[in-house]
Amino acid sequence: MANPVQFISQVRAEIGKITWPTRREVITTTIMVFIMATLASIFFFLVDLLIKTGLSQILNLVG
Repeated sequence: MANPVQFISQVRAEIGKITWPTRREVITTTIMVFIMATLASIFFFLVDLLIKTGLSQILNLVG
């Protein structure tokens, strides 16, 4: 087990290796997440509408 001084030294060395995203990368990624969430919600809305319509048609034929 390393002593606390060595541990803190190793932690600082590892923190120095971190590559933080730029502001532009963060903004671009955030916009892409919003676009993908919107596309996914539209897709699932349309699938839900299709299933609802199909089931309604089947139930109207049977009942």
